[in-house]
Amino acid sequence: MRRRISRLRLFANCALALTTLGLPAASASADEGMWPYNMIPKDEIQAKHGVVLDDKLLQRAQLSSVRFNNGGSGSFVSKDALVMTNQHVARDCLQKLTTDKRNIIIDGFLATSKDQELKCPDLELNQTRSILDVTDKVQAAAAALGKGATAKAQNDARKKAMGELEKACKGDDPDKRCDVVTLYSGGAYHLYTYRKFTDVRLVWAPENDAKHFGGEKDNFNFPRMSLDATFFRVYVGQKPLDTSYFHLPFAKTPVAEGDVVLVSGHPGSTGRFSTLGKLRFLRDTVYPLLKDALARQTDAYHAFTKRGPDQRRIALAPWLRASNGKKAITGYLNGLNDDALMAAYEKRLTDMQAQLQGNADVAADDKKAMLNAFGALDAAYDSLKTRYAAYAVTEGYLGPHRSPLVGIARHLVRLADELPKDSGQRMREYRDSNLQSLEMKLFSEAPVHVAFEKERLALALTMMQEHLGQDDATMKALLDGKSPSARANELFDGTKLLDVDVRKQLHKGGKAAVDASTDPLIVFAKALDARARQERTFFEENLEAKERQFAPDVARAWAVGLGRSVYPDATFTLRLSVGVAKSYVDGKKVHWHTSVGDVYRQNKRSRNAEPYVLPQSFHAAIGNVDFSVPYNFVSTNDIIGGNSGSPAFNTQGEVVGLIFDGNLPQLSNRFLYRDDKERSVSVHAHGMVHVLKNVYGAHDLVRELGF
Repeated sequence: MRRRISRLRLFANCALALTTLGLPAASASADEGMWPYNMIPKDEIQAKHGVVLDDKLLQRAQLSSVRFNNGGSGSFVSKDALVMTNQHVARDCLQKLTTDKRNIIIDGFLATSKDQELKCPDLELNQTRSILDVTDKVQAAAAALGKGATAKAQNDARKKAMGELEKACKGDDPDKRCDVVTLYSGGAYHLYTYRKFTDVRLVWAPENDAKHFGGEKDNFNFPRMSLDATFFRVYVGQKPLDTSYFHLPFAKTPVAEGDVVLVSGHPGSTGRFSTLGKLRFLRDTVYPLLKDALARQTDAYHAFTKRGPDQRRIALAPWLRASNGKKAITGYLNGLNDDALMAAYEKRLTDMQAQLQGNADVAADDKKAMLNAFGALDAAYDSLKTRYAAYAVTEGYLGPHRSPLVGIARHLVRLADELPKDSGQRMREYRDSNLQSLEMKLFSEAPVHVAFEKERLALALTMMQEHLGQDDATMKALLDGKSPSARANELFDGTKLLDVDVRKQLHKGGKAAVDASTDPLIVFAKALDARARQERTFFEENLEAKERQFAPDVARAWAVGLGRSVYPDATFTLRLSVGVAKSYVDGKKVHWHTSVGDVYRQNKRSRNAEPYVLPQSFHAAIGNVDFSVPYNFVSTNDIIGGNSGSPAFNTQGEVVGLIFDGNLPQLSNRFLYRDDKERSVSVHAHGMVHVLKNVYGAHDLVRELGF
């Protein structure tokens, strides 16, 4: 007798990591898997690597890990709440702390005592405290509507239930954050409870030349010689948080080739269990548009940095961020345009479906539902192609709200409309559990650099005009008969939103105050809002609702067809990756680590010219450093964007490195994991300590790290 496969059992059980079918590089020993902490397959990891991941170690790793709300990861590495992350993750705070008298973003920073540590104006760190499966409660809300309910109505019911669960979880605790996270695109829902930290202070950051050594030439490549590291400290009640019982100390013994390396961080997103239609949608529609936009941003921001030292200070971080994004998107596109990768993905998909078809334990109607879901989702992605550009330039990544002050205006306009609603019926970013974090951004005292923001807004309006057309009614209302550049100048010259008190008064006054406001940025945001909401609604009804309707069956198909559970695609939630430090061959053998000496040798070969300029601190310390100390290293750990700043640690829970990049081949692992030449790149812990001591003279910091 055939039996139905329990969806809950398939998603709850922990089993072998999914191995990639059809590619020689992906064997049973491949280190694939971004595992949520409540799904870690400890027995299989022990069988594969001969290491025991006990609950005590995993709990310490979980509590030591933090998520940066501006994107990225970090970890507690001392008993007094020292947090390690990347300089490029810290860059937003460094930029906001930089002034015309203190150029932290260029010259670096070192606090020689705790009273010299600088508080970031609006940085929030999140520590994962618990994970609870609430799938039944969320799905029950949709099921209660009956079989005749539309996909939109079911999706609205799920979102309402998610909001109610988050509100009940958070209560009145200001230091608590609760998020219901959608896994498997709607196959499961987990309630993540976080502790929030908002008093975060800068302890040390290197000069930009030390971090960016090699520049764009070496970015996403190896060998690398980058000091992409920064330290913060978390305070609670004006005192450093006591992290003595859960931090990850630095290892006294350096990592060696072949050693198991664990990485705990927050990977942003992957697409390994998608349909082919989604990959083609990304390849043909989404990524080309993003690549073009990021290329234009890179050029415009770089040109701004060339105008003078003040302009370089202001625009350096956005320029580097756009440049890095452009190269990342290029890597994703290279993967999706790789015939071998797409053929392997398609073979894995058809093999899985064939195994599902032949599974005698699955009822015929279950098989039909699972297989039909792939076609339904492919049709949904196909229907979005002609609307994606309009969505991207009004509501999505390329919209004018990417300029921070325009984003604040949009939030004020939307908060006035959303707050009177029940939390579960609002746009997700305005749910009760997220309001405190949002208000910290809205009322931040961080400086707004008007000249640069004018250029940023003008570029966004130019791209919007290209994609919507000059005769578009929304476009005409936004430009008001002016060019994008003239309109951006007019908006910023006339706004009062640079004054934080004005923002607070508008927010406090609610809809009446916002509707009565004549501030040009508020008027602009209102003129855009109806169209942006229209595009968002189209996407929610034609993508989000259908994904949550059909993706659970797609996820079940992968699990049933492969005969084991599969980890969910990345969602910027905490995951554990297991890998090994390992050399690789890319035309020639690439050694698994570089050394401090490689930095100086490369600088000498370039005659201290871009992109291999070393800061004066390194030149002055050349007689004090040991050229043999490892500096950067590679491993097979399964990571993606969002993992930047993650600790790399050994099986004793000791830090051996700091993840900051992957090589270019590794970018295509977003869709299909391979490990023949795909590698994650870390700053070596001993190299970091060595230069902290011998280059920067940061002796107190070195002692705090246990050396």
